[in-house]
Amino acid sequence: MEANEKLLIEEKIVKMLKTVYDPEIPVNVYDLGLIYAIDLSDDGALRVDMTLTAPNCPAADFIVEDVRIKLESVEGVKSVDVNIVFEPEWNQDMMSEEAKLELGFL
Repeated sequence: MEANEKLLIEEKIVKMLKTVYDPEIPVNVYDLGLIYAIDLSDDGALRVDMTLTAPNCPAADFIVEDVRIKLESVEGVKSVDVNIVFEPEWNQDMMSEEAKLELGFL
């Protein structure tokens, strides 16, 4: 996979992540700062490291499955591995300015 092609696929991955929402928060997982790493290999295998707003999040399974299904639909992505991590611990400073504004933190 060429660098330009990889960059375009990664942009589509981010765009798709912005369609995944925690059902309890009206902001997508990307702007919430829940996505820690996006690693696309040259063979199309995608690994995403993400966290949750709380370790005991009742919607965890739903969110992870939504991420996986949507990312599998991105052209150029052959497989998806979603890895849940809790370090570093998520905090409100990880949110984008848009998310902070949407949630009234600015």
